[in-house]
Parts: sequence; C-alpha cells; structure tokens
Amino acid sequence: MRQRADWMTGADDTILEFLAETDAAFSKRGLEVNFERENIGLSYSTLKRRLPTLEEHGLVEELETEGAWYLITDKGRAYLAGEFDASA
Repeated sequence: MRQRADWMTGADDTILEFLAETDAAFSKRGLEVNFERENIGLSYSTLKRRLPTLEEHGLVEELETEGAWYLITDKGRAYLAGEFDASA
C-alpha cells in the first residue's frame, strides 16, 4: 500500500504512474497532450504546479536539455510499489 504524504494530491499518483508506465521523459506540454489522448483529466496548470513539487521531494527528476523534461526517479518507483513512505 502506498504511503502518501499530506502534500500529495491524486494528480501526483496519476503523473507518477504515467511516467513509470512509459519509462520516458516528457515536457509538461508532452504530458498534457498524452493525458488528453488517454482522457486523463489533468490540465497543464495542474502539471505546472505538481511537477516542481514532485521534483522537490525526489519523486521525479527534471532533465534540462533544451527545455525541461521530467522522468520518474527510483524513489518515485519505490513509492508506487509501496516501498517508500512519502510522508516521512
């Protein structure tokens, strides 16, 4: 069972699950486009707010190569697997 932190929202799990499933790096706009294609109701503004927070807590990493691209970290994968307590 996942150990969510008080600062986390349902959007965070959705973002992390998508990044884990695709095993790829995406820009905020790239995530938005893919979420729209899959009928996942997360807006660009939500991504803009949540990705920096997830990065701050080590669950995603920002790659800066001609813009910001995000990918899930090992800590993010451990959280999804229920092996990391994000509230700690």
